[in-house]
Amino acid sequence: MSASLPLEHLVKVWLRLDPNEKTRREVQELWERQDVHELEKRMRTRIEFGTAGLRGRMEAGWARMNDLIIIQASQAIGLCAYVLNNIANAASRGIVIGHDHRYNSKQWARLTAAVFISNNFRVYLLRGLVHTPLVPFSMKRLNAACGVMVTASHNPKDDNGFKVYWENAVQIIGPHDTGIAQAILDNLEPRIDSHSDVEVSPLCLDRTDEMKESYFAMINAMTNPKSRAVLSPVKFVNTSMHGVSDALASEVFKRAGFEPYIAVAEQRVPDPDFPTVRFPNPEEKGMLRAISTAVQSGADYVLAQDPDADRFSAAQRGADRGFTAFTGDQLGIIFASCVLEKYKASGKPLDKLAMIASTVSSKMIEAMAHSEGFKFVDCLTGFKFIGNTALELERAGYEVPFGYEEAIGFMFGSEIRDKDGIAATLMFAELATELRRQSLTVYEYLTGLYQKYGYFETRNSYFICSDPVKVDRIFAGLRSFEQTPHPSIQRYPSSIAGLGVTSVVDLTAQHGYDSTNAPTYVPRLPLSSGHMIQFRAQSTDVRIVLTIRTSGTEPKIKYYLEGCGSDPQEVSAVLPRVVDHLADEWMKSSENSLGRP
Repeated sequence: MSASLPLEHLVKVWLRLDPNEKTRREVQELWERQDVHELEKRMRTRIEFGTAGLRGRMEAGWARMNDLIIIQASQAIGLCAYVLNNIANAASRGIVIGHDHRYNSKQWARLTAAVFISNNFRVYLLRGLVHTPLVPFSMKRLNAACGVMVTASHNPKDDNGFKVYWENAVQIIGPHDTGIAQAILDNLEPRIDSHSDVEVSPLCLDRTDEMKESYFAMINAMTNPKSRAVLSPVKFVNTSMHGVSDALASEVFKRAGFEPYIAVAEQRVPDPDFPTVRFPNPEEKGMLRAISTAVQSGADYVLAQDPDADRFSAAQRGADRGFTAFTGDQLGIIFASCVLEKYKASGKPLDKLAMIASTVSSKMIEAMAHSEGFKFVDCLTGFKFIGNTALELERAGYEVPFGYEEAIGFMFGSEIRDKDGIAATLMFAELATELRRQSLTVYEYLTGLYQKYGYFETRNSYFICSDPVKVDRIFAGLRSFEQTPHPSIQRYPSSIAGLGVTSVVDLTAQHGYDSTNAPTYVPRLPLSSGHMIQFRAQSTDVRIVLTIRTSGTEPKIKYYLEGCGSDPQEVSAVLPRVVDHLADEWMKSSENSLGRP
């Protein structure tokens, strides 16, 4: 929306266009009370069509998620504005639409379907609650032109979202994201206001049961039937975080021949209020109730999926009966090793194997690739980049059975180029069961990988800064930190905590620079709209990778720090010193009044 338009104009346009009586009344009452502060927050800016779609708080207003925004977004994604102009036979190929259990999810999925049907588009509307990976899976099986999943993943209960997949069944990237965003602005007048007759339309097809059955068969085929011949009992606790995963996870356990897991009763049933967790994210405190259940029941492992079941986390019981959670990077290297073992057993040539990780994830797979002889590729953060990178590698003749990002997202096989928490759940359970037969635990398996490829340890966190000018100044300071005789390093810092900087990759738009890519120094990866700089440094015994980037959704400067070396104690000792140097010398956290978690 324009900053120059009067607030009254923005309100009147909203009241004219909004087909929902409740949200229309919401804005009307704010206007009658002259709550200018609240109206400015909701009406002045438009919610941005960003990372694979829309996500935000469910309220009336241009800056929020609501019926009008969904209708406008659907019109922009549908026949009338974008897909038909860019994808051959889009209307006959159709769209796959799914939704989770959050408030308004079913309503918005049907509104989206109504928009497409009104434009003679075939619609595959997945019935009931589904997990996010079923949308791209169904798209590929049905050869759909695009897909939409209505979910806010692991966001708080007041949020919802609108995730978009392109015809390749991968989350959208440029130029389609900006193209769709512009198409939304070009098609703001609502053309439908009801979805009551969606399911009776001959264009609305129900292939849900068929797609679920195909999905279960695909997931089951990923595991090793020989490992189930003599199952060693392992006791699992599973939490679905008040989301949709329990029905799916219990079914894949049953089909794989595992004993049923112990479900966390209070979190088992889908509940849009998420009553036991403020943030339904297994990365944070969301697993505490599951760990408590595991302690009480004597379980060996805790398994967890986020509410839309595309992320996965796990924890293992220790000798003291306490539980330790695996980091996303630890799970990533564990899964990578499992995939590598299966690939080797197939007899396929290793030089045709490729794996992917986001650039802020652990470099341990990179070390594994150098040791074993397969290809490793990193890419920007997010599965829209991981999925599209996998497709590029496939076109180049590689098989890409695995990819991951440290934020507990894991991609298996070639059928779904997106993260899948159900597939990860089954893969972890199979590994834990097989290791039990060998009198090993998953942590012992990980320790063996450290011994083979080197010890890797991460320290990821963030600084809090809500002042964009200050953030820009901090990153400008890093780019003009000091003079250095080495021309390829320019004026970036040459050392940190006594380690010499060996390379710098600045992926920030307008500042692109890669010290390892002489003579042009042009980065190999695409540039980011936010600040993002990655440093590599080393001493005699320890190497580190430190990535610093701004968040696109929160007032944070995030950092991802990993150390590696042969001696775990030396690595562990270096990391806190690097964090301190980063805070005191590079970020100048006291001078800039930066918050810390």
